[in-house]
Amino acid sequence: MNTTTTLGHSTLSVNRIGLGCMGMSEFYGSFNEEESINTLHKALDLGVNFFDTADMYGSGANEQLLGKAFKNRWDELALATKFAIMRGPNGEFIGINGKPEYIRKACDQSLQNLGVDAIDLYYMHRKDPEVEIEEIVGTMAELVQQGKVKHLGLSEVDPETLRRAHAVHPITALQTEYSLWSREPEQELFGVCKELGITFVAYSPLGRGFLTGAIKSRADLEEGDFRLGNPRFTDEAIQENLKFVDVIEGIAKNKGVSKAQVALAWLLGQNDEITAIPGTRKVHRLEENLGALQVKLTAEDLAIIEENTPSATFGERY
Repeated sequence: MNTTTTLGHSTLSVNRIGLGCMGMSEFYGSFNEEESINTLHKALDLGVNFFDTADMYGSGANEQLLGKAFKNRWDELALATKFAIMRGPNGEFIGINGKPEYIRKACDQSLQNLGVDAIDLYYMHRKDPEVEIEEIVGTMAELVQQGKVKHLGLSEVDPETLRRAHAVHPITALQTEYSLWSREPEQELFGVCKELGITFVAYSPLGRGFLTGAIKSRADLEEGDFRLGNPRFTDEAIQENLKFVDVIEGIAKNKGVSKAQVALAWLLGQNDEITAIPGTRKVHRLEENLGALQVKLTAEDLAIIEENTPSATFGERY
């Protein structure tokens, strides 16, 4: 298995298992800055060089955390951040914005939060339904011309929108949820990415932690964890979706590896260039996830997974 890939037509060579940083500032219960910075440093030391954040994670706090952790080490990594999802003064969600003036302002704020002169990969987090993609990407392209951004990415768009965007300015990466229980990108997006030379970046590759087997009931989630409001984490959904975990567990036991490693190895095996950004705040989970790069699934393993996982996941993604 290739352990690195080049993002799109760029010169950014990155690990196929990067690190999603969202949970270090919000959404998954309690968090600790010292522990998070330790995990970020350890990731770099282990050779991870692709880190993912967004301006809305912790309302800027996550970008500031990475700015603190990576000060004087930016040349060792490729950083991705995102714009478009607006938060209010108390952290409330107040909508999606793709207007040019907002994009420019958001980019400047991210540069300030991170303490960098340029962002390696700048994503549109979600598409503003009120603004044409050509206008959004045109504004993002201006940021490239100004030297504030090096490469452009999109998140959660359909194939047609991706094509239209790419016609305005080369899109380096498409980030979308993808895992054993979220396989929609296989239908069309993989093909379009391959055709246009765009790297597919899979977020939530472990099904928001569910595919690791760590969540057997809602009692396993801390108060304030956003998964408690997610349709796939109702009592009924958890019991139904444990069928995915059972299949992974059988392969994991047979190979003497963890369920997370099987889930990640399966994902990376679906596409030679796909890159995953599992999130974690803990060093031991980081090391476990990276161990997936050494796991080899046989044709028989893949057939078992294909034949025995449910054809549909119980509950919508959001």
